[in-house]
Amino acid sequence: MRKQAQGGFTLIELIVVIVILGILAATALPKFATLGGDARAASLRAALGAINTTASMVHGQALINPTAGSFTNEGVVIGVTNGYPSGTENTALGAGLTDNDYTVTASVAGSGAAGNTPAIPVNGFVVVPRAISGTPTALTCFVSYAASTAANVAPVTNITVSNCGN
Repeated sequence: MRKQAQGGFTLIELIVVIVILGILAATALPKFATLGGDARAASLRAALGAINTTASMVHGQALINPTAGSFTNEGVVIGVTNGYPSGTENTALGAGLTDNDYTVTASVAGSGAAGNTPAIPVNGFVVVPRAISGTPTALTCFVSYAASTAANVAPVTNITVSNCGN
């Protein structure tokens, strides 16, 4: 009877494979490291779309029933200013922007940037991803909403995603 040779990898073959995997990981890591900022920017673009959609829906409801002072969307009562959603936190909550994902800061009187909070428009609010809320990155990664200032004047929404971090 003949003994059969055992099959397997030699130590040098295993080391070569590990070195190749290390080189691949080192070249791929920088690409994946920047995806956090891209994800936050994409999330804010979605939040902007949700706010604009909510503003359009409430405006449509206000056109149908112009005497109503508020409407309910997503179980949240949204106040109306000049036929559009008011600039309160409820507008953001009615758009589905929850506290789990975003920090919404509203101001009735308006204010400048304070610390690591972006400037809040008069009668409006800012939305910042929860992961960067309170950090310097929040000043360059946010959505702002300013309520309508007159009849037939749409609210102003802006997005700033110049640096959403890594």
